Amino acid sequence: MLVVAATEGELAHVRGYETFVCGIGPVEAALQTARVVADRRPDAVLQVGIAGGRGLAPLSIVLGSEAVYCDVIDASTTLPRVDRVEPDAALLARVRERLPEAHVLPIATSGKVGAGTGCDVEAMEGFGVLRACALAGVPAVELRVVSNAPDEPDRSKWRFDEAFELLGTCLARL
Repeated sequence: MLVVAATEGELAHVRGYETFVCGIGPVEAALQTARVVADRRPDAVLQVGIAGGRGLAPLSIVLGSEAVYCDVIDASTTLPRVDRVEPDAALLARVRERLPEAHVLPIATSGKVGAGTGCDVEAMEGFGVLRACALAGVPAVELRVVSNAPDEPDRSKWRFDEAFELLGTCLARL
């Protein structure tokens, strides 16, 4: 299994897995993941990272029931158009067995903090990674740890380091 994250920090506590840093944001994540999946041909991909959560306590674990891309605009109507990609059902079930306390929720993907409308959880890379994997026929799932509320302006309250550690703990349980 290939573990993909946007930053080195999100992989700092991951042991025993092949890892890859895809970069920050939906476009970079999609492009870099497509390239690496074509080169390495992994059996499965686990996209991990921190996330913003609305109504979820910091350090909540979330598995994506779908990745919802919130940045796409339909030019014909100027109304937001949302694209979605679902994780591999069998892989999601296997991860869920090992992380039964995890919430299973849609995770918004947006290039801007706070723009993941319509979902309680938002991040920046999930849709790009899962879409690249789907096109390549590689099973994938998104695993996030809530580090902050997206609308919390005081970034000293964002719990990055603890969330990074919890990601490593989650992966050790898999």
